Amino acid sequence: MQVIERRIGFIFAVFLALLAIGATKAAWLGVVKAGSLQRAASVQQVANLPIPAQRGSIEDTHGIDLGVSEPAMDIAATPHLVTDARKVASEVAPIIDVDEVKLLKSLARRDTGFVYLGRGVPADKAEKVKKLAIPGLEFIPRYRREYPRDWMASQLLGTVGTDGDGLRGLEYTFNKQLHGTDGERRLVKDAMGEPLEIRNTKPVKPGKDVRLTLDANLQDQAEEVLAEVGEKWKPKGATAIVMDPNDGSLLAVANWPRVNANEPDKAPEEVNINRAVATNYEPGSTFKAFTVAAALEDGKVTPETSFPIESIYMYADRELKDAEDLGLGSMTTSQILKYSSNIGAVKIAKALGGSKPFDRWIHRFGFGKATGVDLPGEQIGLVPKLENYSGASMGNLPIGQGLSVTPMQMMAAYAAIANGGVLRSPHIVDKVGGKATKKPAGKRILSEATAASVRKMLEGVTGAGGTASGAHIEGYTTAGKTGTAEKAINGEYSKEFYVASFVGFAPAKNPKLLAAVIVDEPEGDIYGGQVAAPAWKQIMNLALSYKQIAPE
Repeated sequence: MQVIERRIGFIFAVFLALLAIGATKAAWLGVVKAGSLQRAASVQQVANLPIPAQRGSIEDTHGIDLGVSEPAMDIAATPHLVTDARKVASEVAPIIDVDEVKLLKSLARRDTGFVYLGRGVPADKAEKVKKLAIPGLEFIPRYRREYPRDWMASQLLGTVGTDGDGLRGLEYTFNKQLHGTDGERRLVKDAMGEPLEIRNTKPVKPGKDVRLTLDANLQDQAEEVLAEVGEKWKPKGATAIVMDPNDGSLLAVANWPRVNANEPDKAPEEVNINRAVATNYEPGSTFKAFTVAAALEDGKVTPETSFPIESIYMYADRELKDAEDLGLGSMTTSQILKYSSNIGAVKIAKALGGSKPFDRWIHRFGFGKATGVDLPGEQIGLVPKLENYSGASMGNLPIGQGLSVTPMQMMAAYAAIANGGVLRSPHIVDKVGGKATKKPAGKRILSEATAASVRKMLEGVTGAGGTASGAHIEGYTTAGKTGTAEKAINGEYSKEFYVASFVGFAPAKNPKLLAAVIVDEPEGDIYGGQVAAPAWKQIMNLALSYKQIAPE
């Protein structure tokens, strides 16, 4: 009996000792480790969630939305929590318009705890997926960029990537202003994952709206006309630009082929470029207006100065001919521009003083450098350096060969003639966040008298007997110049591929609108007067009526 009592006493003593050790450890954990354990629990129970900022809208001059951001969802999955991947893929894929096989591959992954099933899914479609109540799916709020006018000005507007940043066009150039600043929300959960507290720790700042000088109605009209050009002449591409020559504001910038702005990936990359700034071409006879303006401004010729016009004129090793031998024997400066005489233009450049002053005037009109337009991807053309001129250069350059320009450079240079002699940067952004952008002041390059003389001469081009009589608009005086330029292929001028163009303004005596149409590699006809001038007439006629510019 005593032995049993001793054993019981021993067991009880051991129990008390263990209890004391446990209490000591618990006390140590409670006091010494409490802070670190609480901090660990806090880390496990707190999440910082982003609050996406709504991207600013892009609007036309009247406030019509061209690019907007709508509520959407990113749909993600934790693959190991999805019990029937095949079934989920078959149910979700058709709702969010993704490939079922691709979706199944994502759900079958076991090397990650997070995969995207869809990015920027429209809110209504995301809601349909939510209603399926599939375990393992997560819905993350965001915004989706949409273009309400689909095809309108798509190359101009550009695109936005899945991360919400602009990739091309105005979306890229003004990404900082449009993007805004994401906010942040602090979420505290208990040990069971239930939310205890939700608090905004960083305010969200929506992006700023960008308002353009572009007019959606004029843009639509220009694009429709270019679509007709594309159908009729089947060119490689075409561009039409409408501008107020007095302040440089761009009213329409159209490209063909068109691209659906909501589906840019379905178009070849070369079609997504904005041809108005990103393509170089030889201007051909449209350049003759600058040759004449330079000689007039420097006092080397007058509109009545006469030049002998031969059937064939040799300049260095180049044989020059006019497109049509009118048999006049001689032409005045005005006639040289009206009938687009190659021989006459080269002789005017010679009267100017040769290569050095001519090179100075090329650059004075803004060629060989960026116009400063607020659009990305602007090329600067190709102007040969004076020291690289060959003996035949002055037989090429005065007639728009041997150099390349962009459509936007041509618009800026012609605007200087139309507005009385001031060269300024074109612009398309009017306001950002409701505040007017700084407009370029411009630089005078021609006297008002010279500009007026050239305008009068260009008026003759669209008059009876001119190379662009088809550009005449009933009730208005119009002025402009045709261009038919052989394309240089592998260093030689092609007899198969041409660029047809027309640049002009109206009313000629007091220009309110300037427009250009450039058609790259038309089929069936090659001449600017036949291909580009009629399209220009359509666009200008519509614009004059729309802007309520009274007939003269």
